[in-house]
Amino acid sequence: MFVDMSPLKLVTLAILAVLLFGPDKLPEIIQNVAGFLRKVREISADAEQEIRSELGPGFEDFELQDLHPKTFVRKHVLEDDGLGLAEIRSALDPRKELTELTDAVRETDGGTH
Repeated sequence: MFVDMSPLKLVTLAILAVLLFGPDKLPEIIQNVAGFLRKVREISADAEQEIRSELGPGFEDFELQDLHPKTFVRKHVLEDDGLGLAEIRSALDPRKELTELTDAVRETDGGTH
């Protein structure tokens, strides 16, 4: 997940990095940070793979993001997953009835509006 960075913030960070570390040390520091981030991603991927293997069969498509409460609710409650939720949502949607009511009023009004 990346932080939303404006161009002004990026330029400010670049100037600050050059002032703090100097232009000669900056490439080495960038390499070290990139290597560190690569290691963190590798450790994260290994941990996720270990969790999948510990959960056993049936969880091959498991994603850690699925554990976030908003994602869980969206995936299992709000999406149509065979529970008939789409029909319930459409039955509770007042737009169809309002459209029918508007059409009926226009017809009885004689179309003067």
